[in-house]
Amino acid sequence: MIRLRGRVSLLRRADPETVGWRFLHFALARVEGEAQGVGEGVELALVPLEGKVFVRVGLEDYALVRKDVFRSLPHVLYLPPGVPFRLEVEGGPALLALGGAPAEGRYPVRLFRPEEMRRELRGGGPALRQVNHVLGPDLPAERLLLYEVYTPSGRFSGWPPHRHDGLLGSPYLEETYLYRVRPEGAFAIHVNYDPERGTEEVHLARDLDLVLVRGGYHPVAAPPGANAYYLNYLAGELVGEARGRPPVDDPLWAWVKGDWSGDPIPLPLEEA
Repeated sequence: MIRLRGRVSLLRRADPETVGWRFLHFALARVEGEAQGVGEGVELALVPLEGKVFVRVGLEDYALVRKDVFRSLPHVLYLPPGVPFRLEVEGGPALLALGGAPAEGRYPVRLFRPEEMRRELRGGGPALRQVNHVLGPDLPAERLLLYEVYTPSGRFSGWPPHRHDGLLGSPYLEETYLYRVRPEGAFAIHVNYDPERGTEEVHLARDLDLVLVRGGYHPVAAPPGANAYYLNYLAGELVGEARGRPPVDDPLWAWVKGDWSGDPIPLPLEEA
């Protein structure tokens, strides 16, 4: 469990107690002064979204500073279970994301810097996006995975749709999507659908909305004129290097990897 007290407001929360899943803990906090926290039984990864936060762990101080998620990569602070920390904000309120997962304490406190984080352009054509592995499987953690994804105006991400819910040979991973969307008032379109369970959800994801992935496939679209960022925390049955096991694509759409254009019909459409 993630525990916070002091001058801090929880804006979003998802954990086994509130949403009924097994592994993943998430909190989005607005910190306005000094606060204290600890991950009880869970490893933590702290990600700045906006503002300047200094984190004291023992006798060490770590700076988590970010003006805008669309312009810079984060420093990410990793904490093993049970390690108390103190937050102090400089220059006004800050937004801080915290994610946690059950862990045994195999890894020490560590600040991951942007130069350690693998970045890739994934997909192509209308599905071109950037994925930043800010706590990918190549970086040391027990169960936690953490990505930041940028989907430009008019593009898709999470395409072809994929799943990681333990069905059809996929690994079991719970996942949160925290959105930032520009310009103000715009939205991304987030879809959760599961043919095996017969469920479908469509979300208009606006700035700072939190969407949960409990199972099934989950693509995202940024309409023309909207630019979308989302922060993904994942945790589940995979531990250590096994966290790199890939998800399973929807067989209906897997062919798109061979033709990122999507084989569009030609326009204008005219009579023969």
